[in-house]
Amino acid sequence: MATATTYGARDHARAQEGTRTEAMPVVPASSWPEPPCEASRLVWAETVAGGNYTHRVLARGTEFRLTDLHGDACAHLLLHHADRPWERLNVADTVKVQWNAYLGGGVLLLSDQGRVLASVVSDTSGRHDALCGSSTLVRNTERYGDGTPQSPSPAGRELFKLAAAKNGLDPRDLPPSLSFFQGVRVRDDGTLDFTGSAGPGGSVTLRAEQDVTVLIANVPHPVDPRPQYVSTALEVLAWRAQPTRPGDALWDTTPEGRRAFLNTAEFLAARGIA
Repeated sequence: MATATTYGARDHARAQEGTRTEAMPVVPASSWPEPPCEASRLVWAETVAGGNYTHRVLARGTEFRLTDLHGDACAHLLLHHADRPWERLNVADTVKVQWNAYLGGGVLLLSDQGRVLASVVSDTSGRHDALCGSSTLVRNTERYGDGTPQSPSPAGRELFKLAAAKNGLDPRDLPPSLSFFQGVRVRDDGTLDFTGSAGPGGSVTLRAEQDVTVLIANVPHPVDPRPQYVSTALEVLAWRAQPTRPGDALWDTTPEGRRAFLNTAEFLAARGIA
């Protein structure tokens, strides 16, 4: 066997250089084959397999685009302030403050400090969820027979724990998440209607309005009724851009959003950042 010795294993490993599979990060990001902007501006280029996760710290003003390549991705998203991880995405406030339970273009992702962590710049999918969070070990074990990270059916929260640990975060730092590309609507009687995917190629672009740690778990939505564990590849691209500023249409879309941006600007100004 070629890998039976240390030298053989080394040679085998080195022979893989330059080999690409569908699901992997591309380093440097500027070598991504079809960049959405000037290639030199790319800072993150990765395809995340179904049942896997990724994470990255992004600077304020960075835009990042998630794309459901084959129609069955579900990107569960958490955001933490990169320097102050106790300030993190608050889904309840995101929904409550903006009087809107449904994600889409123009929605702001808020922390519990009333500040904007990220904004949704554009959306071609329209199938998202801010109500159900991600899957759990217990639930996936009941549904699929296993929910551990190394199993064929890992739970979203278990993958979030791994992504969190790689950024110095603990399980207690993991609040409820948002989900992109698998939709849920509330019926008149208060029950939930799973609307599923909009199909292959849907994308959502977000803009980091502060320095943020991004955690993503690409796993089936917890109320997906299909008995099988169905999860396909998610493309993640990020590039240097500019944060939302006064005068931008997004800043003044709603009174609540304008106040959240003002809260963010005041916080940044006090730190000498903006």
